[in-house]
Parts: sequence; structure tokens; C-alpha cells
Amino acid sequence: MSDPAQGTRPGAGPDEAPPPEERVAHRAQPVALVATGVGLPSCRLRLADLAATWGGSTKGELAVCDADEDTLTLAWAAGTAALRAAGLSPREVDGLWWGTSRPPFAEGPSHSFLATALGLPSTCGGLIASGSPSAGMDALFAAWDAVAASHAGLALVVTSDALVPGTGTATEAATGAGAAAFLIASSGRAAGTNPPPAWITTRATLFMPALDRYRADASPATSDAYDPRLFREEVFVPLVSEVGRRLADPSHPGDALSRAASSVTTSGDGQREAAGQRPDTFGCSIADPDGKLAAGIARRLGGDLVSASSRQAIGDTGAASAFLGALGALSRPGELAVISYGGGRASGIKIEISQPVPGSPEAAAVLGAAGESGRQVTSYTGLLRARGQLDATGDPVAMGVPPGSAAFVRGNEEMLALQGARCRECGTISTPPSVHPTCTGCGGSALETVALGRSGVVETFVVNHTMPSPFQAPLPLVVVDLDGGGRLMLQGSSHDAGALAIGDRVHLVLRRYALERGVAVYGYKALRDGSGMPPGATLAASGASGTA
Repeated sequence: MSDPAQGTRPGAGPDEAPPPEERVAHRAQPVALVATGVGLPSCRLRLADLAATWGGSTKGELAVCDADEDTLTLAWAAGTAALRAAGLSPREVDGLWWGTSRPPFAEGPSHSFLATALGLPSTCGGLIASGSPSAGMDALFAAWDAVAASHAGLALVVTSDALVPGTGTATEAATGAGAAAFLIASSGRAAGTNPPPAWITTRATLFMPALDRYRADASPATSDAYDPRLFREEVFVPLVSEVGRRLADPSHPGDALSRAASSVTTSGDGQREAAGQRPDTFGCSIADPDGKLAAGIARRLGGDLVSASSRQAIGDTGAASAFLGALGALSRPGELAVISYGGGRASGIKIEISQPVPGSPEAAAVLGAAGESGRQVTSYTGLLRARGQLDATGDPVAMGVPPGSAAFVRGNEEMLALQGARCRECGTISTPPSVHPTCTGCGGSALETVALGRSGVVETFVVNHTMPSPFQAPLPLVVVDLDGGGRLMLQGSSHDAGALAIGDRVHLVLRRYALERGVAVYGYKALRDGSGMPPGATLAASGASGTA
């Protein structure tokens, strides 16, 4: 049967779908947006440093990953912040939908690793979308479908990217890193918010089989578009403009691309009647790979470009770009179009906001502070080393235990979910559980697995000033007495090495310890409170954590 939300054309039979040009967008069954979160990397690259090598603009900065950060650690920070903002336990989430252009495993347990680190139940559903920057919107569409079909009541959607651009390319001067998370729910599941702060109501998609920025299987980095002007004028602007038009008025039929540059003309109560004649509450967050095109598109749509400040502060963040640009606007009532682009496809959603979405004011503060002093500034050579594009001659010291061995298979869950074993007799928490089958306090065997605290106090530490590759010196090793019980020895941050002291308050953040035999190995690091790490990491560190 035909979808009543899409409508039918005159003369169409009851079971006949509308033609494709009439199905660019439709108002679907709404889902509630109940919370958001943000995750930013710890380093900033000054474009002047990049220009000293390759030329180009010397103004501005990009948010870039340190050697121990990647798309998964950013996704963890954003997802944890969203759960914290909603005041929910991870155990309440029915599924994780993750969109990232380039997951840490091309084939492997990327989704399982992130879900475990977030503390989600092992029975949760979801998927990982990848392959292009459109993956973020693809993940949200899939989660929306699951919620609308009652397969999930509460869905966590995380979009993240830490792309590796080719050295010396135009893309390199625009590529940042970051993550955003949306927590969406069915109307019944969201009833407790009385009413939900926002609804996602409309979606749109349009594609063209055109090669733009891409990465082949054997290529380590993403290339530039072959003809940038052709890409801008005949692919990006027409596709994104028409998706924006359809979000503004999903009922308007017609040839999608031929009218993309024309003014927005709609009718009906509360809709924009012409370009420039729009309510002040209509905003646009548009993924903008080169930072020059979104403003013109937003003007043609009659909306305010709300994503410009985040794009300027952190760069193009791929699958997360449109979502990061939208976070600040989610604290103001009105309508918001969120439009992504990647792989020849533009996709978007319209959000109708009635009150500030939990997490959006905090996310706006994080993004607003993204370009402030106090962040860790990396050199261009330091960035190349962190991305694996500049390696020292010689072989790194291999771990004694391969990442696929029994020790990792049996211990991954307690490492990623940060678990301990609490004694039912004396209350002592032993860590890690797989190493201590009996209580370290009384020797009892009646143990229960519990989630450990994500903050604590430095009991003692040592700083290693000489470390083999791939580790960075100076590297602190920190013994932390955790809030709520338990003691762990963890790596610290090189940036804290000179200031770390016994008694310091620290928070734990997920980091990539190493790339071992091509496999990402993750664990937690202890960072000093107020050490200049990105606010997104601090928010995530104090997020909710469920009992295993």
C-alpha cells in the first residue's frame, strides 16, 4: 500500500507509489529528540603551520586528534555526554546506530567495541554505517526507522569522524575531527519529558553518481575532488539546495535539480513564502566541505546558517559535520534543517524545537570554546605522526599478547566497559575481575561485576621519559583510587607529565593505546581535572554508567 505520509499523485492507483521526483522528501512518523552530546579532540592545528609547508591560508585552526584519539574515542565522548544530559543509564538504550566515514576496523568489531565502552547492554541492536560522510545521516535514518517501527524505544545515534586527508591537498587545510550524538525515542518512551523538547519530523535524500572526494581500498588518505569547480557547481550545490528546499516544503513536487538555484516558494500556514521571507526561527546546519558554499545555500532557502561558527572553529568533520553545526541551535525554539553530504548524496532532516534539548546548552558552550586558548596546539609534523603519515625508521616494539588472543577476548569487556568485581562479603572492589577470581580484601569468592567510577584521586605515579614507539614520552603511569571504590593503574597524558601530583583529581577517558598488528587497542587514561583537555572529554568522563 502507498505511504500516506508521501501522498499520491492525481490518477494514481491505491497501490501505486508516487514517481521518484515526488519522493525526494516526506514527512514521516515523528520521533522525539530527547538529548544531545558532543565530543571534540584534544589538539588544535594552526593553519599557519600547515601553510608554512604547503602554502595557503594562514588564518584559523582545525580540531585534530592526538595519537591516542580516533573516531571511536570521539564517538564515546559524545555518546556518554548525551546519556548524561538525558539522565539515563546506558542499560536503558535499545540500540546504537553509529555513522562514521572510516571506522577503526575496516572489517571488525567497531560497533561492539563502542557499545561496550558506552556501557550498553550486550543485547542492544543497531548498526554501523560507513563509507562516506553521509554515514552520519544514514545512521540516523536507520535509527528513526527502528523507532518508528517499534523495534526500539530508545536509540542512541552517534556521528563521528577523524578523517586522514592526503598531505598537501586542499582537503588537508579543511579537515577537522569531532563527534555528535542524538538520543531519539518513540512518543511513548519520551512521554516522561512532558512533552519532548523537539521532534524530528521530515527527511529528504537526493543523490547523483558522481565521484568527489574518495579513498580507494589501498589508499591511506582521502583525496581531493578531481575538478573542484565542477563538484561545487554541478554536484554539491544542486543536491544540497534541493534537499533543503524539500525540507522546507516536503509537499512541493517537481524536477529536483533543474530548480535547485531558484528561490524557495511555498505556501501554507507557517511556511516560507519566498527566499528572504522566513521566520527568524528557521535555521540551517549544512555540511560544508570547503567552508564556502553553505552560506549561499542557506540564503536561498531563507534560513540562518547556524553551522558557520562550528565549521570555522573545528573544520569539516565529515559524517559529524551537520550534526555538530546543529547542536547550538537546539537550545532555541523553532525549525532547524540539518543537511549532510557525502559520496554523491545529500540527505537531511527537519527538527521542530519547542524547548531547549538537554545537552544542547552544554554542547554550545563546548563548541564556543573550541577555538579558545588553553587547548593543546600541535605542530604539523606532530599531526602527521599522530595520523601515521610520518613514521620513524625501524619497527615499533610489539605487544607480547596479540589483540586477538584469549587475554583480550576474555578481558575486552571489562577493559572497555571499565568493570570491577565487588565482594558481597566485605565490599572490596577488585580490578580487573579476570585477574582476581577471589576478593583481594578477604579472599572470598562471592563476587559481583560492577561498573567502576570514572573519576578519582592520584595515589601515586611515575613518569617514563623514554618510551619505545608507538608510545609518546613523557608518559605517566598513574595509580588512581576511584570514586566509589577500586584502584587502577592507568596511563596518563603526556601533557600532564610536568604538573601531575599525588592527590590530584583525575577523570578517566577512553583512548587508543596503540595500533598493534594493525588493530586498534583501547583503554582508559587518567587526565588531570582542568588540564586543558577538551570540554567534551570532561563531560563524558562524568557520564552515567550502568551496572553490568
